Amino acid sequence: MDGERVRQALPHLLAEDGALRLAETFKALSDPTRLRIVSLLAGCELCVYDLAAILGMGQSAVSHQLRTLRDLRLVRWRREGKQIFYTLDDEHVADLFRRGLEHVQHG
Repeated sequence: MDGERVRQALPHLLAEDGALRLAETFKALSDPTRLRIVSLLAGCELCVYDLAAILGMGQSAVSHQLRTLRDLRLVRWRREGKQIFYTLDDEHVADLFRRGLEHVQHG
């Protein structure tokens, strides 16, 4: 064991609660359908009906996926009349998606 390396590494250790929250985020993003939704919402705001039409899925199935993303604060919504529009929660989510995409396309 190299005590100096251990001492240098310790400040970088993610706390358990942070690790659990981050794992939940990555778990949500491990689903291909949810990733496709994130890819669409990275470009523009869409309602459930638009997302369902683009993805070729039922509205209730899309709503279920959006609920998972919303619960983890990856997407947010706003109401306009009877329709609910979704967008990414903030630029951090868009950055996370883009960086992941760059990583897999890199090589």
